[in-house]
Amino acid sequence: MKLSIIIVNYNVKHYLYQCLDSVRKAIKGIDAEVFVVDNHSRDNSVTWLKPMFPEVCFIESNHNLGFSRANNHAIRKSKGDYILLLNPDTIVGEDTLRHVLTFMDEHPKAGGAGVKMLNSRGMRALESRRGIPTPMTAFYKMSGLGSKFPENKRFGRYYMSYLPWDKPVQIEIISGAFCMLRNSVLEQIGLLDEDFFMYGEDIDLSFRILKGGHENWYLPETILHYKGESTEKSSFRYVHVFYKAMFIFLKKHYGASHLWLAVPIQLAIFIKACGVLKNVMSDHIRKILGFSTTPKYKDADYFFIGSMKMIEECRKMTAKKGLSGRFYEVDQELKKEGHVQLLKEISPTHDNYIVYDTGQFTYSDILQFFERQPQDSVKIGLYHPLTKTLITDDEIIR
Repeated sequence: MKLSIIIVNYNVKHYLYQCLDSVRKAIKGIDAEVFVVDNHSRDNSVTWLKPMFPEVCFIESNHNLGFSRANNHAIRKSKGDYILLLNPDTIVGEDTLRHVLTFMDEHPKAGGAGVKMLNSRGMRALESRRGIPTPMTAFYKMSGLGSKFPENKRFGRYYMSYLPWDKPVQIEIISGAFCMLRNSVLEQIGLLDEDFFMYGEDIDLSFRILKGGHENWYLPETILHYKGESTEKSSFRYVHVFYKAMFIFLKKHYGASHLWLAVPIQLAIFIKACGVLKNVMSDHIRKILGFSTTPKYKDADYFFIGSMKMIEECRKMTAKKGLSGRFYEVDQELKKEGHVQLLKEISPTHDNYIVYDTGQFTYSDILQFFERQPQDSVKIGLYHPLTKTLITDDEIIR
């Protein structure tokens, strides 16, 4: 078998639905198998999805295994020459997997590969390419020097932001959101380290691939990663879990001789946590005073592009939910150029969602439309005719 795809799910059944829908289209003509490991979701994920994806092997856990253990469980059952670890809040283009597999076949020294990830506004996610978080690289990142001097090879090494985006380049760390791995390399270096419950396991695995004498690559193939930017990275939980993972990595690979650097790193974490506390308290006070801190979907404009049937269904949805909607039946120009011609109608003062009918547009075309002209005020929306569901990075509307 050529490819085994492993997706770990936890309470995101609608995002997982569209991920599996995109995967189903992307593996046409590829000898592939798909595993979903459900980490004891409470949203009825498996029961809801099984009838729609009978070809998928669903593995249900009676407790939350964490990311590493869940992936390892499926890897041990897999048969593919290549293993793809894929987040459930991603969408892959129809040709993405084929192009990545071709690259891996042509580059036998490649142990792993990642791709260009877009956020919900069509902007490139920095997490697509990263460097090894050595003590000093981690300090440059947390101290702000990396964001201030992104083109500098020393200060910008955490995100390797000095590398080109439009051609394959060797990198050090592959994101766990899309991580293509050569199975024979995993047999050599071992599976994911289960000491990492969430975050850091992709860093550790990528580092071990390099230490094993193999290469990690970034490829300019495009996917959407909804939560890459919208995950609660400003929460105490994220600060605690992510930086705890960094210390596990630091101790494992650099030993006690480098722990003196824990002091400046701990200081950077403390400063970050103080900033989080300030924002949390500010939001809490605003809520007490009756001020909204998070815009509701009814404060945004929705631009629906699709078939007449989709438009009729979405007109009913917007009326029911009190949404501000505009509707465009797909024609040859929209099919070719997408929403670009609609940008002049869009207000830059609040969020605007361009909602594409997935029955009329390929995932590859939708991603290309957004990447072509990313906008701060414009976000991706997808309407799925089968489930009659509108999905954005902020909400699920039915």
